[in-house]
Amino acid sequence: MPLLLFILLVILVATFGFWDTLAAIVGAAALVVLVVLLGVAALVLGGYILLKRRSGG
Repeated sequence: MPLLLFILLVILVATFGFWDTLAAIVGAAALVVLVVLLGVAALVLGGYILLKRRSGG
């Protein structure tokens, strides 16, 4: 599996160039981080609303 990812990376660099490939990888990683942060924020907000309803406040 790591060999397949390496070959895919080499093909991407050969096709699009190093900087475009690096920008795509960094952008994809940033998107994953933002989706995770959004999920955590939704869980925190849901927990806050649930606790607020439960305590009657």
